[in-house]
Amino acid sequence: MSKGLGETSPKLLGRSPPSFASAPPSPGLSRTASFSNLSGDQEDWENNYPPLDRMTVFDILENLSLPQKLEKFQTSLSAQTEKVRRQQKRAREKVVEEWRRRVPGPEEQLDKYRKRMRESVDRLGKQWSTSKSITVREKVSFIGGVMNIFISGYLIGQYPEYFHLWYTGQLLYFMPIRWYSYHKKGFHYFLADLCYFVNLLLVLSIWVFPSSKRLFISTYCLAFGNNAVAIAMWRNSLVFHSLDKVTSLFIHIMPCVTLHCLVHLLTPSLQATRFPAIHHIAYSSPDSPEHYSLLAMMVWATVPYGVWQLSYHFLITVRRREKIAAGRPTSFTWLKRSYAPTWIGKFVLRQPEALQEPTFMLIQYTYALLTMLPCPLWFWYRWASASFLMVVFTWSVYNGATYYIDVFGMRFQKELEKLKADVAKWQVSPDGKTPGPGSPLMTPGDETGKRLSLGAGKDAFGLGSPALEMSARDMAESVGKAADKAEADKNQMGFTTGRVSEGGDDAAEIRERTSLLPNQ
Repeated sequence: MSKGLGETSPKLLGRSPPSFASAPPSPGLSRTASFSNLSGDQEDWENNYPPLDRMTVFDILENLSLPQKLEKFQTSLSAQTEKVRRQQKRAREKVVEEWRRRVPGPEEQLDKYRKRMRESVDRLGKQWSTSKSITVREKVSFIGGVMNIFISGYLIGQYPEYFHLWYTGQLLYFMPIRWYSYHKKGFHYFLADLCYFVNLLLVLSIWVFPSSKRLFISTYCLAFGNNAVAIAMWRNSLVFHSLDKVTSLFIHIMPCVTLHCLVHLLTPSLQATRFPAIHHIAYSSPDSPEHYSLLAMMVWATVPYGVWQLSYHFLITVRRREKIAAGRPTSFTWLKRSYAPTWIGKFVLRQPEALQEPTFMLIQYTYALLTMLPCPLWFWYRWASASFLMVVFTWSVYNGATYYIDVFGMRFQKELEKLKADVAKWQVSPDGKTPGPGSPLMTPGDETGKRLSLGAGKDAFGLGSPALEMSARDMAESVGKAADKAEADKNQMGFTTGRVSEGGDDAAEIRERTSLLPNQ
């Protein structure tokens, strides 16, 4: 109630307001002062809380509204309490729901077992099919690689005069495929390597400049030198089912085989009419200028090598520096990464960044000269040339055998280890994770642990039987049998290595692990 109301109310009643002669002037009986302005001062206290002798009936009536305020406050408090209670109830329900979701019931556990095992069986079946079945392209490549060996051997022994035609035809077949596949992978800077340049020189020497002795000597030294030794350096492998590996081996070894046929297996008359440069060099007298010595061979082989090296440096290394820095591989980046742990790689990497490529080029040129040193021996002696070709071809066969045994054998071992890990996960929980504290485990006494009823085969696992019923132990035995068959197939294919068989039989270990599964 305000001061104005206290003054006007008596007027409305028709009487004058009472006067207090002894009362000093004051702001009146106002109750509008804010409690927040209290300072503890005596004057403010008297102004806001007048003594009893100055209180009127209106002050008493105003105080009668306090229970209403208390009731309103109590109602607000009750509403807030109810709101907090509802929030707590929702939070509790959410926690219970989350707990129920994380701790599935028996039926849900069984469904998770079915789903997990079905996915594992499907994945294992796909991987097994991938490793057992070869694509059509790889089959064709395998057949082509094997037939290439037989046809090449037959032509070398029976018709060496046609071998350069066989080489040219294969070159026209392999090069477009290599160009397309390397461009698709982003490896097309490898197409500027020396091995491709040597094949180009040989084609020019056979079909364009058969009378050029210097071109032939350069091609011969580079083919039997850098190109042949690169089989060991670049680890070329005779892997029949891989078209990429067969192509790489062809690029490095076929020029040497072709030159061996042209130099040592052709008749002198055919050489004189078809390849006069070879005839003039092979049948020249030792004191003739056409009788090339080791120094002359190395000098003339350096000329095309220098042309290739400078062209590669300016056209690839310099002009494509940004793309190479962005991750496009070249022979230099590959060798620098592959030979980084070796002494020669450490020597190159110790040089400043600007000197690493020139250092690599100098080392590569020195390596090319060293591989050319025995070239006169390969040129003048047939048995020496044949022995050298046999050595490099055997090296490629060894690389292929290492690839088949190590890569395929280790891949097979990883599949068996994956199978054992899956079986171990099946024993722990439906989703393959170790259950946390409080999570129910399936024990032999549980109904779901006694038997996993898989229902219809396609509905449960997609295995085809319409009435497939399989217990956990039956499944373990099936997995063990599959592992035994896998081990037998692996041994039959010759993939067993010391690392695979180390530590005992994989199938026995799988059966030992699966013996912990619940009984029926």
